[in-house]
Amino acid sequence: MALDKPYKDVPGTTIFDAEQSRLGYHLNQFCMSLMKAENRARFKADERKYLNDWPMSEEQKQAVLARDLNRCIELGGNIYFLAKLGATDGRSFQYMAASMTGMTQQQYAQMMLEGGRSPEGNRRVGEERKGKPGG
Repeated sequence: MALDKPYKDVPGTTIFDAEQSRLGYHLNQFCMSLMKAENRARFKADERKYLNDWPMSEEQKQAVLARDLNRCIELGGNIYFLAKLGATDGRSFQYMAASMTGMTQQQYAQMMLEGGRSPEGNRRVGEERKGKPGG
């Protein structure tokens, strides 16, 4: 029985729910494995070989190799697990967030200092906005 998921229509947003958790289980477990120094060393020595030890989809493996964090999230990755991949690469969480928005780290930091992104365009499709035309 499919669950009603009214949150599926938030533009540009993947909600990490039970379905996403199941989809990304092995991807997220791979990321958690990077908490151990010996696993980070094995991964850095031959990324593809290390990834092949995990029962992830080829799409998930390609997203990891490309460091395409947005695609990893679409394929069930959770940003808190994916942060282990960024740390393995010597990247800060801020760097990772910037890369996901298409900004440089400096642009992202400045945007956050100025109050963050506008919520306009990030509402659910059809969501009413009080005090706005049509809402």
